[in-house]
Amino acid sequence: MGLVTRPPRRAEDPAADAELVRRVKAGDRGAIDDLYDRFRRPAFALARRVLSDDTLAEDVLQDVFLAVWKDPGAFDGARGSFASWLLAMVHHKAVDAVRREESHRRRQTRAEDDLRLSEPTANRDVEDEAADRVAAQRVRAALQGLPAPQREALTLAYYGGYTQREVAALTDTPLGTVKTRMLAGMRRLKENLGGAAASLGAAAVEGGTR
Repeated sequence: MGLVTRPPRRAEDPAADAELVRRVKAGDRGAIDDLYDRFRRPAFALARRVLSDDTLAEDVLQDVFLAVWKDPGAFDGARGSFASWLLAMVHHKAVDAVRREESHRRRQTRAEDDLRLSEPTANRDVEDEAADRVAAQRVRAALQGLPAPQREALTLAYYGGYTQREVAALTDTPLGTVKTRMLAGMRRLKENLGGAAASLGAAAVEGGTR
């Protein structure tokens, strides 16, 4: 029986990424186009997963790559790979976009005369969303407290949706080392977050043998 695998991702090259960033810093307009071509697929997939809207996801990508063009110096290679930094920025801006949309919808709702605060289901939804945002903020804060190699591996797995083998390829790191970093990082997160680390753990170990 044949193995079922996902379509292969385009191989990433940290050295090539560093060269592209250098070109962007030098003002080479073609470099940002090359970066967009290289990272559009995983970046769009992440933004689309957060926003559930193609148009908003494309807007987030435009904002992210415009930010890279305006301030390429914001990337600090000492804190991890360009891929993990870029995907973290995509996730951050996508979450911001969700909040803007929610705020806009709330203003519209308040403006309607038929608003009824007695709808318990709507109230529970708002409470659940608020709880999810708080949990996400706790996860991001806990990730920042990890050593850079552990943070990079878990960020790529959690925010980028990469498998452990793909994280190893992205960071040019042996697979065994990536697994060790993820395990150590998850143990530290569980100590700090308890049950709030469950969703992060599921994403980090997904496809761990692939």
